[in-house]
Amino acid sequence: MQLLTSSGRPPGDGPVADSPELAAEVTPATRVRVLFSAAVGPLITGYALVATLIALVTLTADRFSAAGALLTAGPGWLAAYQVQLGIGGHPLGVLPLLPTAGAALLVARTASGAVLRLGFTRPGQAIPLVAVIAGAHALFGLVIALLALGAPVRVNPALAFAVPGVLAALAATAGVVRRCGLPHALAERLDPLAARGVRAGALGLAALVLVGALVFTLATVLSMSTVDDLFEPSVGSSLGLLLLSVLYLPNAVVAALSFVTGPGFTIGSLDVSLVGYHGGDVPALPLLGGIPAHAAVWWPALLVLPAAVGALVGWSVRRVDDDPAARIRVVAVAGAVVGFGCVVLGTLAGGRLGDGPFDPVSVPVGVASIVAFCWIVIPGGFVAFFAGAHAPAAPPTTLDVEPDEVFDDELVEEAEEPEESEEDTAEDADTETDAASEEPEDPDEPETEPDTAESDEFDEFDAEADAELGLEQPEDVVLDEPEPLLETPGETPGAVTGSTEASVDEKPREDDR
Repeated sequence: MQLLTSSGRPPGDGPVADSPELAAEVTPATRVRVLFSAAVGPLITGYALVATLIALVTLTADRFSAAGALLTAGPGWLAAYQVQLGIGGHPLGVLPLLPTAGAALLVARTASGAVLRLGFTRPGQAIPLVAVIAGAHALFGLVIALLALGAPVRVNPALAFAVPGVLAALAATAGVVRRCGLPHALAERLDPLAARGVRAGALGLAALVLVGALVFTLATVLSMSTVDDLFEPSVGSSLGLLLLSVLYLPNAVVAALSFVTGPGFTIGSLDVSLVGYHGGDVPALPLLGGIPAHAAVWWPALLVLPAAVGALVGWSVRRVDDDPAARIRVVAVAGAVVGFGCVVLGTLAGGRLGDGPFDPVSVPVGVASIVAFCWIVIPGGFVAFFAGAHAPAAPPTTLDVEPDEVFDDELVEEAEEPEESEEDTAEDADTETDAASEEPEDPDEPETEPDTAESDEFDEFDAEADAELGLEQPEDVVLDEPEPLLETPGETPGAVTGSTEASVDEKPREDDR
């Protein structure tokens, strides 16, 4: 982390503008001079470069005119800032991306140098600088559009005012971001995982652009004979065609990127994609010599390239977090960045191309963005999930233990139930044994009926004998009639009654003797 926060220079060796105390000593005159040079410098430099290129082309074509080059440089400067032109009443919206990238880089470097000289250290201090640069570009574009109202090349004044101003503002903001500490301010307010996803998305978009460049180069090399036939015999015409091919090279790379990811591109009636091909006329430009004349069976094999880019994005974030879900979120943010980048590139790379058979030149930005998002998220998420570390499992909580405790209680109850059943079985067995031992003494059984009849006869005899002797027999001993026993065989009252009757029967027999 020290490499990211330290400038690597000993104290006192840095420029004057790096110190806020010394930056406060910048005089108002110096500040005005720096702001003016930052606003006008990119305009003059860009216009001069465009005029030089046009003069070079016209010089080799034997039709050189300094005044014509200067007048044509104005619409050329607007074309570098992606302002649609009208040539002879025909729209020209397919504008080269290479001058646009150069103009944006020039503005960004100019703004960065101005921030360094002025000593701005906070993002709020750079707002006037960005506003001055954007306003100067907007006014310059409006002036060019007003001067070209009667010329063959016409420009919409509203577009000439708005588009250069917006593009210059974005480029200037990109130039002052690091100098004013904006990344650090954003890092404090932005989720670290989201910031890491943005960086991974930038890596994925750059890798996809590189894949498109490789595919375009391969197609051009394989069609070199066709490319050579498209050059004109004259030197001036050939130089002009070469210059156009170089300026439109980024446009061709974006089209190749869309082709290798799946959606493809269209030029008028020509529609080229991995899943379909519809032939049509192509402009006679050496840059387009690599466009195939028919589809090939092996084209779907190129899908391994965007899949490899997605795997690269996933591999780059495998150590971001131990939680796999967090890594998946980072990959999703990267996919969103790549999808948005494809929308911007596809929009800038296409446009109107006159009213002829080559109109329009377009990339299906909606489908291309969705497909690019999927190429990053699906393989990237798979690699990030399995290639990274996995957090250890969390310790069991109370809710996790309760089912086990219930299960243990059920086991204990099941273990106790057999013991209780054994005791009940033992008690039932003892009861049955007692009942079996008392069964012969039950007076209700058939075997005891003769004894009961004899005992009734002896009872009458004993009663007469007691009456003669003057003995009184207790009422509780006399049994008029044996009551049926409703108790179980194991009850004792029957046994006691039987023994009493037996004792009463023995006394009369002894007296009779």
